Amino acid sequence: KYPNQRSMHSCGIIISEEPITNFTALEMPPKGFPIVQFDMHVAEDIGFEKFDILSQRGLGTIDEAVKIIEKNRGIKIDITDISLSKNETKCNELLSIGKTIGCFYIESPAMRGLLRRLKCDNYKTLVAASSIIRPGVAQSGMMREYIFRHNHPDKFEYFHEVFKEQLGETYGVMVYQEDVIKIALHYGGLTAAYGDILRRAISGKGRSLAELQSVKDQFFVSCKAQGHSEKLSEEVYRQIESFAGYSFCKAHSASYAVESYQSLYLKTYYGIEFMVAAINNGGGFYRPEIYIHEAKMNGATIHNPCINKSFFETAVYGTDVFLGLSLLKSLSTDLIQNIVSERSTNGNFSSLQDFMNRIQVGLESLQTLIFVGSFKFTGQTKSELIVTARIILINYKSEANNTLLIQEPIKEFKLPVVERSIIEDAFDEIEILSFAVSCSPFDLLQTHFKSDIVAKNLNNYIKKEVKLIAYLVSIKQVPTKVGMMFFGTWIDANGDYFDTAHFPKSLINYSFKGGGCYLLLGTVEVDYHFPTITITKMAKMPFQPDPRYANSNTLQFKVTEQLRGDISTTERAPYPQAHEINLPREKMLT
Repeated sequence: KYPNQRSMHSCGIIISEEPITNFTALEMPPKGFPIVQFDMHVAEDIGFEKFDILSQRGLGTIDEAVKIIEKNRGIKIDITDISLSKNETKCNELLSIGKTIGCFYIESPAMRGLLRRLKCDNYKTLVAASSIIRPGVAQSGMMREYIFRHNHPDKFEYFHEVFKEQLGETYGVMVYQEDVIKIALHYGGLTAAYGDILRRAISGKGRSLAELQSVKDQFFVSCKAQGHSEKLSEEVYRQIESFAGYSFCKAHSASYAVESYQSLYLKTYYGIEFMVAAINNGGGFYRPEIYIHEAKMNGATIHNPCINKSFFETAVYGTDVFLGLSLLKSLSTDLIQNIVSERSTNGNFSSLQDFMNRIQVGLESLQTLIFVGSFKFTGQTKSELIVTARIILINYKSEANNTLLIQEPIKEFKLPVVERSIIEDAFDEIEILSFAVSCSPFDLLQTHFKSDIVAKNLNNYIKKEVKLIAYLVSIKQVPTKVGMMFFGTWIDANGDYFDTAHFPKSLINYSFKGGGCYLLLGTVEVDYHFPTITITKMAKMPFQPDPRYANSNTLQFKVTEQLRGDISTTERAPYPQAHEINLPREKMLT
């Protein structure tokens, strides 16, 4: 019934001239600043200003990308030069087709779909898009109406001149928080202070329903005094009220759009370095595998973590990307730091025995490094390395903490040659990293069928049934009146992305069964330039039996359980359709 511990949402910062303990007791969290014992409303009543000073990964990704580019290519980039990115034709072209994975705020499936529906190819449209994707605008139906008016500017009229004068930039649609104030001020005749109270109240930041009712009453009284008809004023207030929820002020959207453009510029011209920075900063919407895929699509050669090339984080040398040792979850941070520090002090490791002499490491961690391919530089097979490691551990103690004046010569062992296939390597990688590096997941399938079509040609198959095999990237669940539906994002055999819609009826017999490759059958639908496949049937496709467990039927397919698909667990109601919004597209009588 009750929570057993407290948690903390993203907090604002209060700055006090006097000791804060003059006003409140403090709670000391495990990390970060002390927490006061009142909320933002009480803080305001006391006389404090609350500052929302928040951090986000996008800035870290941009900053690190610039540093990596300078180190890897010798090119200095002034990323603060806004014109550098906003006026780039190639950037705007990629923006308009949603090739924005890895880019701050514009990489999610929903946002990429919106960019394509708008054919967004300029800063002004991106600013609007950054706000209309927010729950307050999207759930009110304003997003759908904006998309319609953006694509059909000749098929609507402003239903009142004030909306044309004040909201002409957004086709008469309320998109930003201050739009509520504009309409309350210029149409309703309210003061700016009343308009702001109305904005805060409908956005959930007000504290009193009575206060909201008071402002509503004042709005209609003022509208009547302005000479507006009751019917017209009711429609205006309906739009204001439907705008309730989370939305951005224009300055917020504009600053987000700048950061989106900066990251898009870096991805467009320095894709490998940018994706490495995205991986190192915890990515964003997707798991590391997807950013690694993006680096590969930008021309990178991906290498498994290497004890001589990798650091804690992923590193890039030219077009060669060596995955970071931190991706090996079974390795401790201390061990990784010891490897990097020892290598920096005394040079690269020359062999497995050299590594074991210099680093104190247990068998389990050593096996992880061997099986993931961290000793590939030795030229020995994994089987040889495992046998060598076990012999050394049985007969010798690590010299890491007891360096000899004269090192013993490295002993040579004659071992039988046991060949391993690339398929075995791929299964090793899936078991350790949760994804394959040595080959594509499509190469591991039992079937040789790939697809009838490819994702980039979906627009050629509108209203036609298509069949293709794809690798699951992410799914989003949306509750409807008749049950749960899902939206999926996939990669085809060529590495390109596409999206699917799964209605409750089809999900009864054809549900998702974890990460991996699926055979999809459905009909292509296009919504304002954005194609999706409405799925009627699908089946998860089996991988080849794991050759490492040829004698065990129960283990031959177990490793594929490690394959992942990103699952968005946040639920939202379906976006309203045009007939549900009923926003006037003709001028109304005053």
